[in-house]
Parts: sequence; C-alpha cells; structure tokens
Amino acid sequence: MEKGRTFETVVGFFVLVVASFFSYFVYNKSTWKKMDGYTLTAKFDRADGLAEGVDVKVSGVRIGKILNVKIDPETFLAVVKFSVPDNIKLPKDTSAAVLSDGLFGGRYLSLTPGGEETNIVRGGEIENTVGPTNLESLIGKFMLSKDKE
Repeated sequence: MEKGRTFETVVGFFVLVVASFFSYFVYNKSTWKKMDGYTLTAKFDRADGLAEGVDVKVSGVRIGKILNVKIDPETFLAVVKFSVPDNIKLPKDTSAAVLSDGLFGGRYLSLTPGGEETNIVRGGEIENTVGPTNLESLIGKFMLSKDKE
C-alpha cells in the first residue's frame, strides 16, 4: 500500500470516530432519546421559554424532559406535559415553577416535592404552579417607582 493511501485511511478512520462521538453526544443531549418513566402535566398562566426537550429538575438535578406544551382552548392556560422517572414518586402537593438558568440562560421546569403521604398517579396533574417572572415588567415597575421619588 502506498504511503499516501495509508495516511488517507488513517485520516478517514479518525474522521469516522470523531463523527460517531459527535453523533452520540448530540443524541444523548437531544429530545430524540426516549425518556423512561411516567408522564405528568401542569397548567400555567404563562409558559415563556418552555418547549419540547427542556429540562425538568428537582433540587437542581435534571430528572426528566418536557414532552410538549399546548394551550387549553377552554381556559387558555398553557398545558405542559413532562416525563418523570419511575423511581421518583412525587407527593400530591408538589409544586411546579418555571425558572431561569441565569440572567441570560434558558428556562426549565422546577419541581418542589411537598410533604403529603399520597403520591401523584401516572398521568396526573400538578396543581400548584408558578409561571415565569417577567424581567421586563419588573424593570418597568422599578423605573416607575424611581420616577415617583
């Protein structure tokens, strides 16, 4: 085999290994991977920043993903459907909030387990919800309050 062909073969193999690693990484970070567990829903007056594939966290630890976000045509509330692993049993009084990863970060769904003895059943709904904080509204209120002084 010629020296040039050997080099091309090694480079081609290296490119395939890097492409395989990249594909594996993208698959694990994407919404293509099936999440095991059960689904729950939560309704919010606003669900800014929530979309399919966004993280669901408990105590800051990712436990699931949002499966879809729709509007309820009767109540006009945002209905968020998400997955939770089978080994995590959430009490009925669990609350859900839309939080930000940082000042310029994305949003995620944060669950805070309650203290009730009974758990939410598969396909159940979290009733205690808090929508996202509107930063523009807070800044506007702050600026208006400064003008009055």
